[in-house]
Amino acid sequence: MGVAADERRALCRLFEELGPDAPTLCEGWRTRDLAAHLVVREHRPDAAAGIMVPALASHTESVQRRYAAEPWEKLVDRVRSGPAWFWPTRLPPLDELVNSAEFLVHHEDARRGRPDWEPRPADAARDAAAWRSVRAIAKLTLRNSPVGVLLRAPGHGEVAAKTGPGTVTLTGAPLEILLFAFGRDAVRLDFEGEATAIDQLKSLSRGL
Repeated sequence: MGVAADERRALCRLFEELGPDAPTLCEGWRTRDLAAHLVVREHRPDAAAGIMVPALASHTESVQRRYAAEPWEKLVDRVRSGPAWFWPTRLPPLDELVNSAEFLVHHEDARRGRPDWEPRPADAARDAAAWRSVRAIAKLTLRNSPVGVLLRAPGHGEVAAKTGPGTVTLTGAPLEILLFAFGRDAVRLDFEGEATAIDQLKSLSRGL
């Protein structure tokens, strides 16, 4: 099927295990809010734009709150069933291209919302998809770093995400690097560089 489809199914199973009010890594969001976000981006083109465009955010938040108030089983089923029939990502190749990073990151948002989380074991397909996403987005999400950033995933390669003074090298599994690039701090990474530069990088607002 593909990593996006696998992560969608795994996240829905986790949603059922955790329930609607479990914490996530998304600030201010419980699991019901995360599920509602996923439904909005795949079913409501009128509201999905507000995810990226601040001027439209109030409408997006209103629609998302309505979905979040639905019975939990119904909301999870909406996520599991995938995008609306008219959405381009109904096509599996586009789903894999567009949604791999989305579901990799949001699955971990739910997994790591609790203090006892542990990284999942390495998986060749998942790691390859995560690394492709890192290569595609890291220069964008880390563009405002005041220091240089080198991302290194043993067995996969390196990405010079930002050139600049006091370069910090991040070493770890592709999924850990992807999560960091998308602004998550609950990661297992090795940081190499000057302490001040590392602190600057960690405090950076990261993401799209």
